[in-house]
Amino acid sequence: MSRPGAPLGASATELASLSVIGEVDLPATLTVRDLREGWRPHRAEVVFDCATSGPRRHVFEGPLLREVALASRPLFDIRRRKDRSRFTLAVSGGDGHRTVPAWAEIDADFGDAPVLLATRLDGEDLDAVGSQLVVPVDRCGARYISAVTRVRVGAWPGAW
Repeated sequence: MSRPGAPLGASATELASLSVIGEVDLPATLTVRDLREGWRPHRAEVVFDCATSGPRRHVFEGPLLREVALASRPLFDIRRRKDRSRFTLAVSGGDGHRTVPAWAEIDADFGDAPVLLATRLDGEDLDAVGSQLVVPVDRCGARYISAVTRVRVGAWPGAW
């Protein structure tokens, strides 16, 4: 088990883990158990449209993505809204699926979306398969990422 501040690549007893990396002071590797025991759980009862199987109903539990990312101390000035608003979180899953939410979506001063890193799905622990990104405010399930392997925190690239 590796908490924020521990070196990446630390061994874990569980099969599935994710890394919080990028523009952070304290990169970390976290198991599903770490997520479940280290942060207050939130519950989301969701219905979303799946392109291949239609409407899906699930109950997810886990910590807020924002709280997990903040524990790694992103390299922005927490007091400056404009500094925070230029950051993104690139989330990758074990199957290669990726999505890039903006920090402002999950920040309490902006969108305050309750995006989760789920540790439980319909009452079952996800320890062996990995956490799942859950975006309860989305109508479609395209940003639901299974078996999350990495959360990369970083500022939007230079001038565009």
